[in-house]
Amino acid sequence: MKLKEDLNPMLLLLFHLMVWIYTFITFLPSYLLSWASNSAGDRYGSEEERAKRVKAHSVLGPEGPYRAVRATKKLLTSLHPGVDTLDKMFEHAARRFPHRDCLGTREVISEEDEQQDNGKVFKKVVLGQYRWLTYEEVLTAASQLGSGLAALGQKPKTNIAVFCETRAEWMIAAQACFMYNFPMATLYSTLGGPAIAHGLNETQVTHIITSRELLETRLKAILIEVPRLQHIVVVDNAPTSWPGAARGITVHNMATVQKLGARSENAAREREQPRPSDIAVIMYTSGSTGVPKGVVISHSNILAGITGMAERIPNMCEDDTYIGYLPLAHVLELSAELICISHGSRIGYSSPQTLADQSTKIKKGSKGDTSVLQPTLMAAVPEIMDRIYKNVMTKVEEMNFVQRALFILAYNYKLEQLARGNSTPLCDRLVFQKIRALLGGRTRVLLSGGAPLSAATQRFMNVCLCCPVGQGYGLTETCGAGTICEMWDYSTGRVGGPLVCCEIKLKDWVEGGYRSTDKPRPRGEILIGGPNVTMGYYKSEARNQEDFFVDEDGQRWFCTGDIGQFHEDGCLEIIDRKKDLVKLQAGEYVSLGKVEAVLKNCPLVDNICVYANSEETYVIGFVVPNHKQLVALAEQHGVRGSWEELCGSEAMGELMLKAVTEAALAAQLERFEIPRKIRLSPDPWTPETGLVTDAFKLKRKELKTHYQQDIERMYGGK
Repeated sequence: MKLKEDLNPMLLLLFHLMVWIYTFITFLPSYLLSWASNSAGDRYGSEEERAKRVKAHSVLGPEGPYRAVRATKKLLTSLHPGVDTLDKMFEHAARRFPHRDCLGTREVISEEDEQQDNGKVFKKVVLGQYRWLTYEEVLTAASQLGSGLAALGQKPKTNIAVFCETRAEWMIAAQACFMYNFPMATLYSTLGGPAIAHGLNETQVTHIITSRELLETRLKAILIEVPRLQHIVVVDNAPTSWPGAARGITVHNMATVQKLGARSENAAREREQPRPSDIAVIMYTSGSTGVPKGVVISHSNILAGITGMAERIPNMCEDDTYIGYLPLAHVLELSAELICISHGSRIGYSSPQTLADQSTKIKKGSKGDTSVLQPTLMAAVPEIMDRIYKNVMTKVEEMNFVQRALFILAYNYKLEQLARGNSTPLCDRLVFQKIRALLGGRTRVLLSGGAPLSAATQRFMNVCLCCPVGQGYGLTETCGAGTICEMWDYSTGRVGGPLVCCEIKLKDWVEGGYRSTDKPRPRGEILIGGPNVTMGYYKSEARNQEDFFVDEDGQRWFCTGDIGQFHEDGCLEIIDRKKDLVKLQAGEYVSLGKVEAVLKNCPLVDNICVYANSEETYVIGFVVPNHKQLVALAEQHGVRGSWEELCGSEAMGELMLKAVTEAALAAQLERFEIPRKIRLSPDPWTPETGLVTDAFKLKRKELKTHYQQDIERMYGGK
C-alpha cells in the first residue's frame, strides 16, 4: 500500500478542519462532542464507569491470591455446560454451526521467481480467494482421519506427533487426535534436527503427521535417529519414492488415510472417547538446558485456559473472522484458534510471508491475506507489530511538513481522547483508515503475546489501527492463560489482571530484593494456580517437583520464575526474571546459562555474561578476555596498545566476536542464540566487584546495572 500517496490529498484537504478540532474540541460542552467522539459508554465506558470497573481483582492478603471479580467464589473451567473435553467442544460447535465456514485456505494461482536488484531470486506467489470447509465438513474430515489412523495401528492413549506448518490440515489432525484420544506431541517446524529427534524419541511415537516439505528436509535428515517410526502421514502430496521404505517406514497421503477411515468396517470402529483428565497435547518448548521439554496438557487444562481468555474478548461470536499464521505448535496460536472454534467463528490461514500486500512472498500488485480475508480478530507477536509501526512511521517521516504536522496532530488528539475513555470515529475515518487497512480494515481486537510489547508500539496500534491491543501474560505451563488487559484499558507496560480460570500469588524472592509486603506495590515471583495449570513436564519428575506444587486445597500451582508487581487497580506488571531463560521479540527462547557455558570453552574467553532484552531480536554479550590469548591475537593482527586500549579497540572487538561466533557454531548453537555484539571488559569480575557471588556465579541484575550504558548503545540507543 502506498500510504504516503494515498494520504496526501486527504491530509491537505482536512488540515484546517483538524486544527480547529484539536484547538477547540476540548472546550465544547460534552453534548456537542457526540458527533466527533462517542462517549465511552458505547465502547470504552465513561471515566466514572471506568473508575468503577478498574478494580478488576480481589486481593486476599498482601501476597494474594489475586482473582478476577467474576471468579472470586469459583474459578471457571468451561465455556459450555457439559462440554468437558476438546472433542465435545468441536462437536458442540458443529451441531450449532454445521453450515458456517470453519477453516479457510487461499488458492494458489501462480508461483514465479523474481530477481531482485541485488541479484537474489525470491519466490513470489499470486493467490486467489479463500476456499472454505464448513464445521460439518471439518468434523467429518477429522473423524475419518482419526478412524484411518486407528486402522494404521495408532492406539488410544498412545502418543502421535504433529510436525507441520500452520494450516487447515494441522487443525483437522488435532481434532482427529482429540476425538480418538491420541495424545498429540507438537513440535515447531523450525526446530533443529537434534531437537526434533529428541521429541520424537522421548514420546516414542510410531506415527507422525507432517508436510511434504518438512518430510524432504528436516525429517529426512534425522530418519536414522528415530528407530520407532513406522508411519508418516503427509498432509499434502506424499513423494512417490522415499528412502525410509527400506527401513519399513510407510508414507501415506492424508487423503488416503481419510478414505481408509471412511470405509464401512473402519468407520464402524468404536472410538475411545477421552476423559477430561486425559492428555490432549504434549507441547514441546525450549528449556533452560537447551533441550526441548514437553509440557503435558490435559483436555481440562486447555478448556479452562481458553475459557479464561475468551472472557476478555468482548462480543465474541460466529460473525468473527480470525487469521491464523503464528505457529500452531505454540500455545498462544492453538488457544486462539480453539476459542474461535468454540464460538463458531471462521479461521482463515496465512503465513508471515503472505500476511500483507507488502509481504515477502506476495507478488507486487497482488493482495496479501489480510486484504482478502479482512479479519476481525488477530493475534500477533511484538516483532510483527514493531515492523508495521516502523514501516508506517517511515512513511510519516517522508511526508512534507503540513502532512506530517496534521498526522501528529490527529495522533495526539486521539491519544488524549482514549485517555479520557472516548472513541474518535471521525478521526479514525478521515486520518487512520488507510493505516487500518494494512490489516484488512475490520480488525476489532488484536491479541499480543509471546514477548513484551513496547509502549510506543502499543500506543501506535491503539491509535492508528483503531482497535484495542489485548496484551497478556501466560506460559505453556499454564496453557497460555494468566492475565489479559481489559479491552478498555489503554495503559502500557502492564499485562492486565488474572483471568477467570486462575489466581495469582506473589512469592518473596529475598535474593532479588522482592517481597509481597513491598510498598507501594507488592512484588515477588509470580505463581499461577488453577485448572489451567498443566500436568507437568513429560518424563521429568525432578523439574516437576521444582516448578509445580499442589496446595492444601488440592489446587495445582506453577512457579513461573518471573517477577511481577501488582498495581493498585489489580493489574500485573512484569518487572524482572528469576530464571535466565529469555524470549526474544520473535518468540525464540534463549537460555543464557547454556550459551555462556558453551562460549566459556573459547580460549579467548575467561568469563562471559550473555544478555538478551525481550523487546529486541538479538543477543549481546560482555566478555572478560583471556589476557595471554587476546595479546597474542592483537600481535598477530598488528594491533597495539595497553590492556585497556586493546579491550576498548573496535578491531579487537570484531576479532573477539568472530572467535566467539565460530565457537558457537562449532557447538551447534542456533543463530539467534549467538551474541551479535560484544563488549570487552578489561577488569575481571570478582566477588569484591559485586558482579559475581562468592561461588563466582553471575549476578545478572548487578551486571545489567553496571553495563546499562553499553546495553543501550549496543541496542541502538533505545
